[in-house]
Amino acid sequence: MSETNSPLMSVVIATPDSFDGIRHTISYLIRQTARASLEIVIVAPSRRQLNLDEARLSELLAEFSQVQILEVGAIHSIGRANASGIRRASAALIALAEDHCFPDPQWAESLINAHRGPWTAVGPAVRNANPNSAVSWADLFIGYGPWLWPTTAREADFLPGHNTSYKRNVLLEYGEQLEPMMEAETLLHWDLRKTGHRLYIDPSAQVAHTNFSLWRSWLPVQFYNGRLFAGARVREMAFWRRTLFVAGSPLIPALRLWRIWRGLGSIEQRRRFLSCIHALVIGLVMDGIGQLVGYAAGVGGAVDQVARFEFHRFRHIRDEDRRDLSLV
Repeated sequence: MSETNSPLMSVVIATPDSFDGIRHTISYLIRQTARASLEIVIVAPSRRQLNLDEARLSELLAEFSQVQILEVGAIHSIGRANASGIRRASAALIALAEDHCFPDPQWAESLINAHRGPWTAVGPAVRNANPNSAVSWADLFIGYGPWLWPTTAREADFLPGHNTSYKRNVLLEYGEQLEPMMEAETLLHWDLRKTGHRLYIDPSAQVAHTNFSLWRSWLPVQFYNGRLFAGARVREMAFWRRTLFVAGSPLIPALRLWRIWRGLGSIEQRRRFLSCIHALVIGLVMDGIGQLVGYAAGVGGAVDQVARFEFHRFRHIRDEDRRDLSLV
């Protein structure tokens, strides 16, 4: 571990197996203007499975303030992996990263600067890394619609999941509840807002997100994401309130479709929305079914299923997308 200077921000990134799964994202982190102020926390099952040779590790140590490898055993939960990395990190700021989301060079510097303000959490603007299919755009609108580039700097009610930065001390206050909160970050953001914390979207920090582009992968993901969110939301809720949510579930697809449309800020975004509306409707119906099941029966096996699809995104995108992203 390099000890030349204390990091200003720790970037937590998880892989369920080898370093190859996160290599592409790490290459973008190396391009950061603020890389000397970054600690990289790699969460992996074991050093052996990570298979990061000493020469490559030395290269990383030369680029960043610090590099930590955290061994956690088999990874079946994104929330648990990220929570473990947050606890191990040493910087006052935490940023979450994914194997399929690639930050612009100014990303880290912009987040660090924004955190000098009164914000507990700061999120980036999001672009489409694989924009050549209706499924990819529908996935992006459903998952990241409120923060699509171009957008404006503003206070926000919630921020992009798996791609937001936080003040670490606030996250640690959640104790054992940090893992479930990190599974469905929208619920974390709502809770932060409820307790007086402020959230901010900074469009000078941008990421390019690789979205599902295969129907056979995307539709199950919509169901499992819906079930995970709903099940987590009602975990401590009274039975009568859960019943109300179950009864209202058939309205979810139409309500979410309207909210996505209403939140779009440019003519180009609305044109893209209309071009993929058939995929949006189908995806939102699957999400609505998942939420109905989650409200009625809880999370079930959704945590494992979501993790299975979230890692190794290249397996769930079209050949054309892999070529464009240089993943072949």
